[in-house]
Amino acid sequence: MKLSVEKIAGLSPERRRNILRRSMQDVSDIYEYTKDILEDIRQRGDAVAVEHYAKYKPGLNAADFKVVPQEIQDAYKVVPAEVVEHLHKATANIRTFHAAQLDRPQWQMEVSPGVLAGRKNTPLDSAGCYVPGRRAAYPSSVLMTILPAVVAGVRRVVVTTPPDEGLLANPHTLVACDIAGVQEIYKLGGPWAVGSLAYGTQSLPKVAKIVGPGNKYVLAAKMLVYGQVDIDSPAGPSEALILADATSDPRLLALDFLSQVEHDPDAAAVLVTDDPALAGAVCEEVERIYPSLPRQDLMDQAARYCAVLLAADMEEAVAFTNEYAAEHLQIVTAEPFLTLQKIRHAGSIFLGPWAPVPVGDYASGTNHVLPTGQAALSFSGLSVDDFIKKPTFQYLTREGLASLGQTVITLAEAEGLPIHAMCVRERLKD
Repeated sequence: MKLSVEKIAGLSPERRRNILRRSMQDVSDIYEYTKDILEDIRQRGDAVAVEHYAKYKPGLNAADFKVVPQEIQDAYKVVPAEVVEHLHKATANIRTFHAAQLDRPQWQMEVSPGVLAGRKNTPLDSAGCYVPGRRAAYPSSVLMTILPAVVAGVRRVVVTTPPDEGLLANPHTLVACDIAGVQEIYKLGGPWAVGSLAYGTQSLPKVAKIVGPGNKYVLAAKMLVYGQVDIDSPAGPSEALILADATSDPRLLALDFLSQVEHDPDAAAVLVTDDPALAGAVCEEVERIYPSLPRQDLMDQAARYCAVLLAADMEEAVAFTNEYAAEHLQIVTAEPFLTLQKIRHAGSIFLGPWAPVPVGDYASGTNHVLPTGQAALSFSGLSVDDFIKKPTFQYLTREGLASLGQTVITLAEAEGLPIHAMCVRERLKD
C-alpha cells in the first residue's frame, strides 16, 4: 500500500467527497430482493428459512435452527481455555461499564404547584442480537450486543448467527453467548434471521428490537423492518480516523492505520495531522511494514477509502475530523483531553498513545457496535439506553389542572380540537 500526503485545502471536490463518504453502503440494488424474502417470511414463517438452508442439511426442519444445550457443551471442547478465560475478563469490563450507564429507575418533580411530572425506565421485553458468522468468528460482537441488553434488564435476549456447512454454529459464538448469559440461539443469517426476529415465526417468537452488525443484506433487511421493530443505527464497513500531532510515534500510527484496513475490503482509515514531518513519516512506515503483512488482498481494495491528510493547523484538522464523523476516532495529541472538548461527532473515541482501537473492540468495556458512514452525526454507539424505554407520567391536583386549564382549552380550540377542550372544561365547571 503506497500512501501520499494530501493537503486538506488542496483536495478536489470529488476526492474530498470520496473520503467523507467512504463505503457508505448502498442497498438499492438488493432492496427488492431483500423485501421479497421478508414478505415471504411474514406470510409463511419458518418454511422460508427451511427452504433456504436445506442445502446445508438434508431433511432439515425448523426445530434444527435452535441451538440445543449439547451444542454449547461441545463448543467448550473446541474453544481454547485461554480464549474462554479472556472472554470472561472482557465480559467483566463490559458489564461494569454498561452498568454505570443505568439512570435512576424513576424520577419526578413538581413543574408548578399541583402539577407533578416524571419519567420511569422500562426495559424492553425482548431483543434480538445479530452476530455475523461464516467467514470469521466474532465472539466480541456477541458480548457487545448481548451484555447491554442483559444489564438493561431485557427479559428475553435472542441471538441469531449464520451457520456453517452442516448447519453448525461457530463454537466461539456459542461459548461467548453462554458466558454472556444467553442460551436462546438460532442458526439463521441474513434477511432470514432479520425477518424471523421482526415478524416472528412458528418456532421463533418476534422481538421488540434488533441490534448488531452484518453485511449489506442484513442492513437492508433491518432498514425494511424498522417500524415493525426498532433497530440500532445503520452499520456498514468499519472505519477509523486518527487525529495526531508532532508528539506521536509514526510507527505506532502506521500500525493503527493498517489494523483498521485489515477488517474488510470496504474498510476506511484516515490520518489527519498538522505536522508535515509526521504525515510523511507515517506514509513511509506504512510502505515499509506493508509487504510483511497478511490480508493484503483486502487491504489493497480498501486503499481507495484511505488517506493521509495534512491540515494547515490543528483547528482545520479538528474541523475535518468533526465533518468526517468517524466510527472510531483516535486522538494522539500532546493534550488529548483538551482536544476531546473540541470533538462533536464520533462513535467511540480513543485518547492518547496507549489506547489503540483494538482495546475498545475487545476489552476496555466500551461498546464496539458503532455508527459508520457519517451516521455518527446523528447516532451514538450501542448502549444500555438502546434497550430501555422512558415513558413519562404526570399527576395533577384539581388546583394544578385549574392553573393550566385555560391554556389547554385555548390551544386545543386553536387547533380545532373542541373535545380536547371539553375534557378540561368539564372537570373545572364547579
